[in-house]
Amino acid sequence: MTSLITTKVNDFKMRFAEPGDILLILDFIKELAEYEEMFDEVVTTEEILKESLFERKVAEVIIGEYQNKPVSFALFFYNFSTFLGRPGIYLEDLFVKPELRGKGIGKIMLSFLAKLAIERKCGRLEWWCLDWNRSSVEFYKHLGAIPMDEWTVYRVHDEKLINLAKCFGE
Repeated sequence: MTSLITTKVNDFKMRFAEPGDILLILDFIKELAEYEEMFDEVVTTEEILKESLFERKVAEVIIGEYQNKPVSFALFFYNFSTFLGRPGIYLEDLFVKPELRGKGIGKIMLSFLAKLAIERKCGRLEWWCLDWNRSSVEFYKHLGAIPMDEWTVYRVHDEKLINLAKCFGE
């Protein structure tokens, strides 16, 4: 079993996820998607998560436990800054169960990721936040995060991804 990481929040500990946590991670993803009103977009499965997280190891997950019960998770992976010449940590998802928000759990998890970024010689810790999620926006700003207003996120997926890939051979 993975060793527990103690925190300043009473009864809250963290640990890196293990293969036996796949169903728990999937449940957190679904809970987050429901909160963000994006449940219909969740297509991942236990098998996909197992392959991605524990076989190919393209991302990592931290599980937060309050009074020995899983209450939060953070899924992250490396990106790379050509300007810095260093990797960064990109936080894909951070979720704390609603009934436990306001106890400092989210701040502790972000703080741990910042510490991890420094230990791993990363230059940045980055994430996206939905514009309508005002409580999260204010929370992140309070921590010193700066919104990247001058940048627009672009995405290619599904059929458009396939069509773009076909251009390679032309």
